[in-house]
Amino acid sequence: MKAAAVIFDSPQHLSLGTLALPTVQAGQVEVAVQYSGISTAMERMLWDGSLPRVRGLHYPLVPGYETVGRVVRAGDDMDLKEGQAVFVSGANCFSGVTSLYGAAASRLVASEKDVLPVADHLGADAVLMALAATAYHAVSGGGRHAAFTPPDLIIGHSVMGRLLARLTIAAGFPAPTVWETQEARATAGDGYNVIRPSDDPRQDYQAIYDVSGDATDLDLWLQKIKPGGDIVLAGFYRNTLQFSHANAFGREPSIRMASEWTRSDLLAVNQLVNTGRLSLAGLITHTENSHVATKAYQTAFGDISCLKMVLDWSTNA
Repeated sequence: MKAAAVIFDSPQHLSLGTLALPTVQAGQVEVAVQYSGISTAMERMLWDGSLPRVRGLHYPLVPGYETVGRVVRAGDDMDLKEGQAVFVSGANCFSGVTSLYGAAASRLVASEKDVLPVADHLGADAVLMALAATAYHAVSGGGRHAAFTPPDLIIGHSVMGRLLARLTIAAGFPAPTVWETQEARATAGDGYNVIRPSDDPRQDYQAIYDVSGDATDLDLWLQKIKPGGDIVLAGFYRNTLQFSHANAFGREPSIRMASEWTRSDLLAVNQLVNTGRLSLAGLITHTENSHVATKAYQTAFGDISCLKMVLDWSTNA
């Protein structure tokens, strides 16, 4: 069995190649992929070559950790059924290439731990499970300790910023304010206000969450927080973080880094979606056929109006 897959041959050089699939083993499932999302954080850095040289990063590589498809077959020890809709957070099934995370392909053989059953009606929206789990993790900490203070200010009206705002409201907390400097993204939120930083006179925020991945305004955020408040860095940062000690000294803030989501975050988000408390709708702005993957990646990283790009693999699956 063969699969079509997105292959980053080198920075800014992408191809759609054909790779062999292994036989399904115990604890594994074969998935016919319908959709995969393009990450504007890690995949952008893989695309432009700016991702730090982490262990296991070698080109050529197959990216992708936001994939949705249907079960084709599963190991005898698994409860998944043929035709069941699943979210796949990664796969390490291709030889001759690095899988980072390896799920941007028409077919996959994935481990049970990387697969999550999802509701049929979600369709392409289910690719947002990873981003929703990342937003949830920023507040929950993966369930390893008491939940953190939820945001009353969110920096960035990206998909993750919108999901974090929706999660905050769904949990019963007051609607946060969202800062956005790009006019194309500064549209009204779903039950919350979106404003430019220069239009915000407040200086008493309890918890500021950045999801923009750009911390050059960290000094400004420190001026906007109340004494003892929290600043949470929940983006993916390519530059060195720095701030003036004078801006922080009088406020004694806590600055925390939010890491990747865990399985418990993913399960919690799936439950919120299944019970109707969290909506994933209205956040995918662009869809392209996988045959024009290069165009799709260029749009995802170069068009500010593109909140979320999804590759459609249905003609390849």
